[in-house]
Amino acid sequence: MARIIVDGRYCKGCGLCVEVCPRNCIVLDPDTINDKGYHPAMLTDESLCTGCASCALICPDVAITVER
Repeated sequence: MARIIVDGRYCKGCGLCVEVCPRNCIVLDPDTINDKGYHPAMLTDESLCTGCASCALICPDVAITVER
């Protein structure tokens, strides 16, 4: 089963990964704020993730790792 890992230290909450996810399983975490003051992205449902890596490819901060 595929999943993504978001490194909250680097994520600036730009939302590009949210927009590009074909399965709509990434959101900006409303309950977490990182050291830079941003809401980092998070995977909402691991069972929906296909491991397509679109999110990792579009991330300008290289904050997303895809595990397959």
